[in-house]
Amino acid sequence: MGIFRRDSSSEDLQSDTDLLTRPDLHDEDGGHDRYSHYVKKEKIVESAVTGKAVRALCGKKWIPSRDPEKYPICPTCKEIYEGLPRGSKDQ
Repeated sequence: MGIFRRDSSSEDLQSDTDLLTRPDLHDEDGGHDRYSHYVKKEKIVESAVTGKAVRALCGKKWIPSRDPEKYPICPTCKEIYEGLPRGSKDQ
């Protein structure tokens, strides 16, 4: 039945409803929202055009909408970026 499930908890058979359940995609501490993240430039452009989410080096997935200059760089992204081979950083 996929992500839909029938609500069978109701005693009233007249109020037969379907509920759409969605997974909770929020960070527990919200820490990722306080940082700028490293993402490939072409993915940022693609997201701006299509509205698709991007994935940062640290694994955070979101649709960019804020000015990254206003936030510090994510320490996890920075550590991963600095560990990449020199040619990979130019992408």
